[in-house]
Amino acid sequence: MTSIAVPGAGFGPAGPSAHAPSQARTRWRIDVEARALMLVSAVLLAFGLATLYSASAFKSVEIGKSSAYFLVKQLSGVGIGTIIFAVAAKVDAELWRKYAWHLMVCAMIGMLLTVLPFTRAIAPPILGARRFLFGGSVQPSEFAKLAVVIWTSMLVVKKGEQMRRFSKGMLPIALVIGALGVMAALEPDLSVVIFFGLQMGIIVFAAGGRIGHFVLLAFLSVPIVWEKAQRLQYVMERLLGFADAASVAHETVNYQLKQSLIAVGSGGFFGVGFGEGRQQNGYLPLSYDDFIGATIGEEWGFIGIAGVTILYATWGWLGFRIAKKAETQFRQLVAIGLTVTMLVTAYLHLGVVTGLLPTTGLTLPFISYGRSNLILSMLMTGILVNIGSVRERLIGVSATNPLEPSTGRL
Repeated sequence: MTSIAVPGAGFGPAGPSAHAPSQARTRWRIDVEARALMLVSAVLLAFGLATLYSASAFKSVEIGKSSAYFLVKQLSGVGIGTIIFAVAAKVDAELWRKYAWHLMVCAMIGMLLTVLPFTRAIAPPILGARRFLFGGSVQPSEFAKLAVVIWTSMLVVKKGEQMRRFSKGMLPIALVIGALGVMAALEPDLSVVIFFGLQMGIIVFAAGGRIGHFVLLAFLSVPIVWEKAQRLQYVMERLLGFADAASVAHETVNYQLKQSLIAVGSGGFFGVGFGEGRQQNGYLPLSYDDFIGATIGEEWGFIGIAGVTILYATWGWLGFRIAKKAETQFRQLVAIGLTVTMLVTAYLHLGVVTGLLPTTGLTLPFISYGRSNLILSMLMTGILVNIGSVRERLIGVSATNPLEPSTGRL
């Protein structure tokens, strides 16, 4: 039997009443932007797995494991992320609006568990900060980024015209995001605090927020952030070290950055070749995680860095295209928020490893080691694919191909 895409709900003469109930079904048809987004994500993921193996092999052997130790752990994240991506791509993105508060509460509980004094058994300090749960398996701040996007988009849409008033619009949103930021600062992770604020600001701005409200909020928050930064010695050392990179006084602080620049510089135009990099052999700390971009620069050269930059730019362009075509304001704001989250994370990482920005702990999406970030990236991609898909009601037992062109939508 030939499959027929029926526009509308299909409960009239051309609907289920004219055919057997078993022949009617609803499906999501993936539009061209969403298909291209999946392709770009798959390329980044495949390239990331290869780069991760090269960057982590020495470290794996150094700790007494096989050379593929970190790769195998990352592959488990790929398996979980693939399932989550498939579910997110099929679940109506509008449902996230219904559970936005649940997501925010879960994010706050997760963040709270990393800072409470009696939770050290499940959130021990790692490299001087308590950012992970269960021995490094879960990073609550990564999933809190999704909560910020979903919750802020929901509240902006719900408040509508009230967003024109600071006390009714911007202030309540800033207080909740600020509470989340306080928990991130206590870990401590000041870059995540700023990231939460950036996510919130972009979504509110995209929804038509007033510029004056942003100026007022910045006036109120900048002194607080600066005061907190001064208390965190590592933050001030990184800022001063970045401002005066040649100073001997900051040589220890800048060690990681200098090794990164050596890696990128030695790569030249075409790189030294896959698996031939030397900086990951104990010279560059976290060469498979926070500084994996330097490994790309050394092994693949300028061509590799430029290629990855273009791939993320393409991912972002497709994300904004999907946002532009979104059928509701909530979906549009979520698509904008997720796209910005991906782009900012990627380009901040690339800016750090090339010495354009102060050192932060941001990973490179799809590429850096870390299952929390990988799963989040695949979840965000799945949500965007759903926003970029069309829901159709079809008649016909053979209408199962999600890539098949259609003539109508719900």
